[in-house]
Amino acid sequence: MSLKFPQSALCSAASAALVTFTIFFLPLLMRHAQPGPSKGSYCPCKDWRLLEHPTWGASNTALARWLPPVYEDELSQPRGWNLGFLHSGFPLPSVREVTRKIIEASNEAVTEDELYSDLITVWGQYIDHDLVFTPQSENQPSFQGAINCQMTCANQNPCFPIQVFPNDTFSARMDCIPFYRSKPACTAGQQGLLGNLSVINPRQQMNIVTSFLDASTVYGSTAAAENKLRNLTSEEGLLRINLLHFDKGLEYLPFVDRVPSLCAQDPKEDKAERIECFMAGDTRSSEVLSLTALHTLWLREHNRLAKALKELNPHWTSERVYQETRKMVGALHQIITIRDYIPKIIGLDAFEQYIGPYQGYDPTINPTVTNVFSTAAFRFAHAAIHPLVKRLNAQYKEDPSLPNLYLHEVFFTPWRLIKEGGLDPLLRGTLTTAAKLQVQDQLLNEELTKKLFVLSNNASLDLSSLDLQRGRDHGLPGYNDWREFCDLPRLRTEQELMTAIENKTVVQRIMEIYKSPNNIDVWLGGIVENIHPDARTGPLFACIIGKQMKALRDGDRFWWENINIFTDAQRQELGKYSLSRLICDNTGLTEAPLDPFLLGKFPKDFVSCENIPSINLGPWHEVL
Repeated sequence: MSLKFPQSALCSAASAALVTFTIFFLPLLMRHAQPGPSKGSYCPCKDWRLLEHPTWGASNTALARWLPPVYEDELSQPRGWNLGFLHSGFPLPSVREVTRKIIEASNEAVTEDELYSDLITVWGQYIDHDLVFTPQSENQPSFQGAINCQMTCANQNPCFPIQVFPNDTFSARMDCIPFYRSKPACTAGQQGLLGNLSVINPRQQMNIVTSFLDASTVYGSTAAAENKLRNLTSEEGLLRINLLHFDKGLEYLPFVDRVPSLCAQDPKEDKAERIECFMAGDTRSSEVLSLTALHTLWLREHNRLAKALKELNPHWTSERVYQETRKMVGALHQIITIRDYIPKIIGLDAFEQYIGPYQGYDPTINPTVTNVFSTAAFRFAHAAIHPLVKRLNAQYKEDPSLPNLYLHEVFFTPWRLIKEGGLDPLLRGTLTTAAKLQVQDQLLNEELTKKLFVLSNNASLDLSSLDLQRGRDHGLPGYNDWREFCDLPRLRTEQELMTAIENKTVVQRIMEIYKSPNNIDVWLGGIVENIHPDARTGPLFACIIGKQMKALRDGDRFWWENINIFTDAQRQELGKYSLSRLICDNTGLTEAPLDPFLLGKFPKDFVSCENIPSINLGPWHEVL
């Protein structure tokens, strides 16, 4: 049984905790920050300024804003909340109408990416979960007067249902698609008095994970979560593993403590034998099989590195081994993301323009994840999700015992990993399956717009409509406002729209539905823009993603390239690492592509794991 508290109570508790931290613990931390760090130590605490903004990027704080929110009442009501409310002279279309007429494509309408493998899409989802998780408002219909969002099609907080039309595929099952608004940050969405002046404090949304690229997917974002994930009896600083099931001798993630969990079960098996949801640093680790595979690889890598460091330094305590390993794993997440992933997504020119070479930690830069990045720009990859999941045998061929699966067949199904071949077949398929190319008239396939399954809802949902509605829920300004923010020209007519979106039919449909370019939702505008040949986003999302990644890098005092974090020799070794090495060291695969984000064919584009560079741990050896 879990206890639920009113939002006001939670906000009061959070405020009290922050006051306590600021008054009592912050001075102690700053006092201890005076000496410089020991060689290779975890904290670069040379400067008092390092702790000037202790809540920047912290979990359970509000997402940042680069532009003021746009609400219909200037406070909290999303765009589209009030019937008859006009934007640029026109009412906003229903997001489901936008999905059906512009975004939705059949499962067969897939143009495959000639450059990149499906792993590039999987990594994007994994890193997104490292950076942001916005909780939905709790639905408490048992309380007197509370609204049940599953039972209403009216806009009543916390419900913002999605309108469904009579000839829609959803109309036979429901009159609307339920939608829960994101939980507001403390004191946001209220109007009050400051002296004699009325103060409007628009609604802001929470991020319950740390903003930083810090492998919170592996270690969690709170001390309580971290302690549940650790093997506290180990002398080697290990993470907990699954003690019931193994993958040819290799570890699986442990099951969640709360059972029975909500994950699907093998319909062919005895109901008494359950495979529960996996437990990792992020609670969404069982969402799809490929995501679970990455979580599993990093669990194995932490334990592999920890054992090696303990063998190298037998005098290290379990705590020291754990912290040094965690520090390394966080660095490896940063390296793979900024060096290998982001340049491919935004293009080399945009990378140079918005990110550029590392110049060191800047304590004036706020690294907090922004609302537009998390709610729109980094959701670009929803249009790059392939409807099929392929599993291949050791010869990289299809195997009748491991048939291809549609995406809806792998939602919350950890049993498929344990009972259907483990990680290796899935990774072989991911490495050699092309990502879906983001084409203007082939955006989200039916697996996502008709068959999306989430644990909080028993019915199928529509990811595209949820994305659009979430942007409105969060008060995101429209597409043109964000183009102006990024120094791109505003688009005022259909002809001007065609300079950014070359598909004339798509432009005509957008104008027919939205009436004015100023009304276009930013997520839609971002995913239909023309993509540069060496990028996988248009110029708007390249700008937003680039600016966010620079803030995450330069505003992180624990960034791996900061001279206070690792020694020169350690940084040199870390720079050898790759996602291929992660796969080689933690699976049964003996060959891999040098860059697994690039689409390759087996065997000609694969190299032996013996020829893929690995980290020499010698620089971590501590001489007593």
